[in-house]
Amino acid sequence: MLYYLFRFLEQYNIPGSHLWSYISFRALLALIFSLVISAWFGEFFIKWMKRRKIFETERDPSIDPFGVEKKGVPTMGGLIIIVSILVPVLLLGRIRNIYLILMVVTTIWLGFLGFMDDYIKIFRRNKEGLKGKYKIVGQVSIGFIVGIVLYLSPDVVMRENVSVPQQNRTEVVKHESVAHKSLKTTIPFIKHHNLSYSDVMSFVGKHKVAAGWIVFVLMTILVVTAVSNGANLNDGMDGMCAGNSAVIGAVLGILAYISSHIGFASYFDIMYIPHSEELVVFLSAFVGAMVGFLWYNAFPAQIFMGDTGSLTIGGVIGVGAVIIHKELMLPILCGIFFVESLSVIIQTQWFKFMKKKGQRVRVFRATPIHDTFRKLDSQLDSTSRYILKGWPHRPFHESKITIRFWITTIILAALTIITLKIR
Repeated sequence: MLYYLFRFLEQYNIPGSHLWSYISFRALLALIFSLVISAWFGEFFIKWMKRRKIFETERDPSIDPFGVEKKGVPTMGGLIIIVSILVPVLLLGRIRNIYLILMVVTTIWLGFLGFMDDYIKIFRRNKEGLKGKYKIVGQVSIGFIVGIVLYLSPDVVMRENVSVPQQNRTEVVKHESVAHKSLKTTIPFIKHHNLSYSDVMSFVGKHKVAAGWIVFVLMTILVVTAVSNGANLNDGMDGMCAGNSAVIGAVLGILAYISSHIGFASYFDIMYIPHSEELVVFLSAFVGAMVGFLWYNAFPAQIFMGDTGSLTIGGVIGVGAVIIHKELMLPILCGIFFVESLSVIIQTQWFKFMKKKGQRVRVFRATPIHDTFRKLDSQLDSTSRYILKGWPHRPFHESKITIRFWITTIILAALTIITLKIR
């Protein structure tokens, strides 16, 4: 809203109004606003929840070998995150931008889905929350909507990067002169090569473009669902998910800025995506909200984000990556989320497989994988055998595990950016 107001005032030569045309100014302002809002609204929200004694179902204190009990801590802190994102974005963003609209819709959609899960857990006293099939339907639905909109909207176009050889054995990267719809996406580590979903479906002949769009929509659904669930699993320790997501959001913001700047896009040999700079404003607000939330969520947590926050966070990351055609880089950037999900899948499937043979065998001491590092031998199921029972050799404090996971995410984030130069 403020963007359009100051752009209007610029016609009358109002001093300072031209600043609103700079994406860097609006992005940094969004970062500051989201930090301030999360700090102010967070304190108000926590006090309001405590006055009404709205707490999460009591967590098992025995899971922490250091005896830290987490009783009476409010949940649904994801509402703080959502408000801290949406208010700066609506004030500072170009709200008619299709990419910004998709990010806002994703935030509200998955925020509501997570809210319903938390509501059932707290007010209905049902520890299971929203049934898994309904969560999947909600995640698949928003993935489908995003994929279809990106397919149908005339504003969603790109200019592909083309390498032009020079006489002195150097190459200059240029972009096609006309923007058009494309099924190309970036493959990490490979130079001068963008994967086209239509090429993947070339075996269907003349229908390969239509088939390519079907694959693209399916990929969007897969990415949104997988990252959303990965973030949800990662939300198991104070500050864990918020800290990791802040780093991931910062990298996506950098990639969005590079993709929206034709000069930087040429330098890094990636596709130029017109009008995607508004994602930088959104992702700046996202990072600010994550860091601001850590003010209250860092150990020992004064509030938990709940599914209201974790499902929203994962969806935002997934949709943001799809919009800038960087979804294939998420396994690196969101490596922590990927490993968390993989550990649960391995543990569950292996246990089921061995149970059919009459044996109770687990792979890890606990899952998601971060719980493995804080589990005592005395807390293990005595009726089960553990393949990796001796790993790790001793339990760690929750705050140490969280910070080490942050460090790992920072390394993966740096590696993600490095892949642009390796290409």
